[in-house]
Amino acid sequence: MVGAALNFVGGKMRAHMSLAAAAVMFGSVAQAMAQEAQAQQPPAAASQPAQSGPASSEAALPAVVVVGAKKKKAKSTPHATKTKSVARGGEGKVATKRASKPVTLPAAPSQNGISEPAVSEATILPPPGTLITPQTTTHATTVTTARDLEMNPGATITDTLDQQPGVGGSTFAPGANRPILRGLDNNRVRIQENGVATGDVSDISEDHAYPIDPYSADSVTVIRGPATVRYGSQAIGGVVSAENQRIPTHMPDSGISAQIMGGLSSVDNGSDGAFKVTAGSQGFVMHVDGFDRHASDYDTPEGRQENSFVDSHGVSVGGSYVWHDGFFGVSYTRFDSLYAIPGIESAEEKSRIDMGQDKVNARGEWRAPELGIAAVRAWFGWDNYAHNELDFDAEENADTVGSRFTNKYTEGRLEIESVPVMTGVGALTSTAGIQVSNRKLVGLSFEGDSLLEPNTTDSIGGYLFEDLHITKPLHVQASGRIEHDQVNGTMYDDITDPMVSNLVAQHKSFDPKSGALGLLYDLPSGVVARLTGQYSERAPVAQELFSKGAHDATGTFEIGNPNIGIETSKSIELGFNKASGRWRFDTSAYYTKFDGYIFRDLTGRKCGDVIATCGIDGDLDEVIFNQRDATFYGVELATEYDVAHIWRGIWGVSGQYDFVHARFSDGEYVPRMPPHRIGGGLFYRDDTWQAKFTTLYAFSQNEIAPNETPTAGYTLVTAEVNYTMALGDQGPFSPKFIIGIKGENLLNDDIRNSASFKKDEVLAPGANVRLFGKLVY
Repeated sequence: MVGAALNFVGGKMRAHMSLAAAAVMFGSVAQAMAQEAQAQQPPAAASQPAQSGPASSEAALPAVVVVGAKKKKAKSTPHATKTKSVARGGEGKVATKRASKPVTLPAAPSQNGISEPAVSEATILPPPGTLITPQTTTHATTVTTARDLEMNPGATITDTLDQQPGVGGSTFAPGANRPILRGLDNNRVRIQENGVATGDVSDISEDHAYPIDPYSADSVTVIRGPATVRYGSQAIGGVVSAENQRIPTHMPDSGISAQIMGGLSSVDNGSDGAFKVTAGSQGFVMHVDGFDRHASDYDTPEGRQENSFVDSHGVSVGGSYVWHDGFFGVSYTRFDSLYAIPGIESAEEKSRIDMGQDKVNARGEWRAPELGIAAVRAWFGWDNYAHNELDFDAEENADTVGSRFTNKYTEGRLEIESVPVMTGVGALTSTAGIQVSNRKLVGLSFEGDSLLEPNTTDSIGGYLFEDLHITKPLHVQASGRIEHDQVNGTMYDDITDPMVSNLVAQHKSFDPKSGALGLLYDLPSGVVARLTGQYSERAPVAQELFSKGAHDATGTFEIGNPNIGIETSKSIELGFNKASGRWRFDTSAYYTKFDGYIFRDLTGRKCGDVIATCGIDGDLDEVIFNQRDATFYGVELATEYDVAHIWRGIWGVSGQYDFVHARFSDGEYVPRMPPHRIGGGLFYRDDTWQAKFTTLYAFSQNEIAPNETPTAGYTLVTAEVNYTMALGDQGPFSPKFIIGIKGENLLNDDIRNSASFKKDEVLAPGANVRLFGKLVY
């Protein structure tokens, strides 16, 4: 009924939604400042701003404050939460340490003016759902905690992120769901773990998975918008960064910490579990974790989605030496996954991908403020990845390998940050860094022309950040990067007539440059305004230059183009953020102009498995990588409001809205864009109970490219509740147990993702109930 009503008015609403969202954004800032200045002490105001760093596993929103009687003026308590100060500056820079001590709740009068007894002084958990995080840079940033990731049944972290404003997913398969940021994906969005790229081949095709399980992440930071200065030209659309303690960065409280967690889901008979243990003494810290996940074919409102199972498991071990001024450590990780590819033809052929990766990472930090050095940081990663694409041969009654992808990736990054230095106009903090990487990629086919012959990519880049604190409320941030990329491979010397041309070695060199200038201004009532202008360049990657084979995942025969050049974006963004207080919000409006946007250009011809069949016979659409100018713009809004004290905690309301509009210079729409989305909900939280009910409505997507089909809207209803109990007396070794239940797609609505290649063949899972639990020591 909700979906029908919204569908009825959707046509009229959508035409005005962009202006309405912009008006809400600016209106909300003014209203927040006025309301916070005039409001009395809220019945349950949140007083502790959450940590914004990716290492903050329980940080995202302010804690609950439940009032208690005040007998005398409160003194500072040793149990107060302590957060390491973080200087603003640096692209996506976030805090890296937090204390795990409980918060002593302050007292405040109740609504009738009579003091009520405090409910508890135990640790207060943030409310379910991660929307509002403190803003310390000029980039739009969202942090998702481990608790949010554990509630969801999906095999990828994208299954949790894709309901946040500005974030979507490719939803190609339950085991392969790559994040989409503001309509940009694949080679424009960098996925990394502990500061190093994941080293997989998910950027080549939507059916390829990335090797990060949700259980392995303590938090996930999403940078929406260009992040090329620190992370390289392939981050022109943003960064998804998973953080964990596989390389311990500090000594755990009391020398040891441990977690055991697991869950069951109804829609796919899914079961999953994981453990994490970190222990240390005399500066040496060891960490080990592992997970196992199994899900059968899932149910949809139209029946079972055949060939949609996923099985994955992994283990990691690491260690560090931690001292007063820093740490250094290494880790080893093994990840394996076997997952099926849904779809009509894929189900008939029982298509699956069997992938595995070995990864070695190193990370360190040294702080020497007495020498003028705030920190020297280093990251290193080596990855050895491979997967086989399998089909079942009924005649042979055995699996056959259709193609095999391998990727060997090495990356290193070193940066040094100065302590603030007083200048004539303010305190200046400088950060300089260098990044190098090497990638050896092969995509072999055993049924036709190989998609990618062996190729290598070498990259080196240097970057500089400057953060100038001019006045107490004003920061100016400037940054720049210059990079050199060398891409070597094999390709036809004439792609317009490849049948009469020989394959020849190709050597392509690019020098992308990026720069940004931004302002951060602290407005009254805790509101932070940000204004950013960025110029970013992206070098073409090997698959865009040298592809020359069938790509069954997208139903295309892809032909690279060695003649394409650097892709350039010029963007401007305005945002407002308020992460503490009774009313919290984060909102952004952005405009990006691409020159030479690289895309798959449909030629209108058909191909078989080899290039000789193109234009003659076959079922695959021929595409040639090409360039065209394009414009993207959009709005993102997320808000929460603590309404009143009730029972032992507070209840409140939340809301969100986002859209992205993308067109080429000739007026055609850029393909596979996410729809307009609007949602809201209710939440309750205290120190033991958390509950949330939300509705997210996606409008129909009719802004489609040639050869695309419209996508119907849908309504996604979600409800969740969880309970936290202490299993012993309060103390350094006191364990706690968290148990909860979550319902998803409770209306059992037909959900199709307009950004997915498989949307006309594959439905998202239907109604699902997930039971989950976690033991923390």
